[in-house]
Amino acid sequence: MLDKIDPGMWEVRVRDAAHTVRRLCLETGRPLIQIKHPNTLCRSFVVRDESRFVTVHYTCPGTGYGRTQIRLESAQLVQIDSQGIADGFPFDFTAEARRVG
Repeated sequence: MLDKIDPGMWEVRVRDAAHTVRRLCLETGRPLIQIKHPNTLCRSFVVRDESRFVTVHYTCPGTGYGRTQIRLESAQLVQIDSQGIADGFPFDFTAEARRVG
């Protein structure tokens, strides 16, 4: 499913009190799995992979782990739900990622 996401500049809007916005240049949708563990070499296990939905559990030695669900609405729009531990602290967020360029 992640290969259906268009490459380019993406804006990730986390649904939190701070309305966090992050821009990512994506070649594939795979970096969306590890938003809280960017640029970290992690091992991943695909729990569920369907045409418009994927669930991935990943472990990053020394920095934490996570479980991310991504729902494909279109090649330019996805919904993300992720939770886990990053640098010793728990995280749990939902976000919308949209291709902007």
